Amino acid sequence: MAKIKAAILGFGTVGQGIYQVINEKREDLKKSLGLDIEISAILVNNLSKVRPETPGVLITDDFEDIINIPGLQVVFEGIVNEEPAYSYLCRAIDKGCHVITANKVMFSKYSIPLQERAKSRGVFIGYEATTAGGVPVIKTLKNLLQVNTVEKIQGILNGTSNYILTQMRLNECQFEDALKEAQELGYAEADPYNDVSGKDAFYKLMILSALAFGKQPNWNDVKIIGIDDITLEDVKKAKKEGLRYRHVAEIVQDEDGELYASVGPQLVGSDHPLYAIDGVNNAVSLDTNYIGTLTLVGPGAGSLPTASVMVEDYAEIIGKRAGFFITI
Repeated sequence: MAKIKAAILGFGTVGQGIYQVINEKREDLKKSLGLDIEISAILVNNLSKVRPETPGVLITDDFEDIINIPGLQVVFEGIVNEEPAYSYLCRAIDKGCHVITANKVMFSKYSIPLQERAKSRGVFIGYEATTAGGVPVIKTLKNLLQVNTVEKIQGILNGTSNYILTQMRLNECQFEDALKEAQELGYAEADPYNDVSGKDAFYKLMILSALAFGKQPNWNDVKIIGIDDITLEDVKKAKKEGLRYRHVAEIVQDEDGELYASVGPQLVGSDHPLYAIDGVNNAVSLDTNYIGTLTLVGPGAGSLPTASVMVEDYAEIIGKRAGFFITI
């Protein structure tokens, strides 16, 4: 059976999830795709850090060890920041590797040049995991755009902020208490700034913009407001009026092709597609010219939901280019 050589860049929550899912589903993937995927190497930042065992896999802190693997064909990237992730993926693409990323910060800025680079080298980029965790919005959008035109996108793109707003409403607790609980449960980082400020949702919105409209608005023109100024009194008042606070990322294209985007709290009623989305769930509502409004809902965070959609990206790429991967 033909074997696929793959590498994982970064071995935190996402990287460990990828390793787990691939090993658990390896036999199923063999049957469905007729190919065997082998994790040949993992790039880490600190070799001395205690981590799960990975028998037979090269663990290295030097990217040169990764890029020089003979026959390397797929790179899974789960690094946090723009660099060195962007440089690593450029080199992997130039070598002829398909790449699959979960790096929303990097991909929001470089999605268009990276995809142009990949197209010129005859390889693919999978990026489902950059936007809404386990919600298959990228695959859905790609399919819709073959016939439909997307006119508007609204989404709850950050599970942490949604969880906080949900807890404030259900348990009538203060923002600080809901945040602390989210941190204790692992939904929020020790530094939750990107989540509660709206920056995380903004990055994801820009990725969706590039796909849906082929461009992004000027980043400086996008108004971003967080949820940290919403008080318990605000939430109680909204509840009495039958409304709920949602932290909504939104982008609209007008008739002249201009894009208008924003991220911030909105009060929504029971007729709104995002009204019922509670907890750490994400949701994306797409307004299209033929289908109308379509809303996708699912878990927005966590190791395994993110890893699973990355492995699904791998399976999709294999399905498209199986002949490219076969090696003896």
